[in-house]
Amino acid sequence: MSTTIDIPESSKVAKGKAVVAAPLRPGGWKKGVAIMDFILRLGAIAAALGAAATMGTSDQTLPFFTQFFQFEASYDSFTTFQFFVITMALVGGYLVLSLPFSVVAIVRPHAVGPRLFLIILDTVFLTLATASAASAAAVVYLAHNGDQDTNWLAICNQFGDFCAQTSSAVVSSFVAVVALVLLIVMSAFAIGKP
Repeated sequence: MSTTIDIPESSKVAKGKAVVAAPLRPGGWKKGVAIMDFILRLGAIAAALGAAATMGTSDQTLPFFTQFFQFEASYDSFTTFQFFVITMALVGGYLVLSLPFSVVAIVRPHAVGPRLFLIILDTVFLTLATASAASAAAVVYLAHNGDQDTNWLAICNQFGDFCAQTSSAVVSSFVAVVALVLLIVMSAFAIGKP
């Protein structure tokens, strides 16, 4: 006494095709982090180069009695602002050159080498950007408020356009600093998690 049970075969098995589920790859979110890294780099490039260009073009001349005797405020009158323009241009240039490494991190999201390289260089250029932004912010603060203890007068009452340009350059540089901090944190997080 035997019982047979007939089970009809599905058409996929009959044709020799089997459905295989693709294994889930752990860490697929790293590609999203790498894409966000690339977008943040583009924003930081715009902020750093915008800060350098804005500060580098800041210039205002005020006539005093005659055309031959004038007061001028320019970024190259202050060594701090010269340092700011040079360092923001360097930071922007570095960020442009780092884009290929960011693309490699998108293509190979599990590769540690490019991310580690970017973390190290991002930290170096973050330090440079922070130093120049902070020093320029101190000079802009003195230009707006002056310092009565040292008899430094506030010049922004007379040179309003110059102060507006330098202030916007400093704000833009701090946007680049925040973007660099986020880049470092995201890369470190992507390296640390499997």
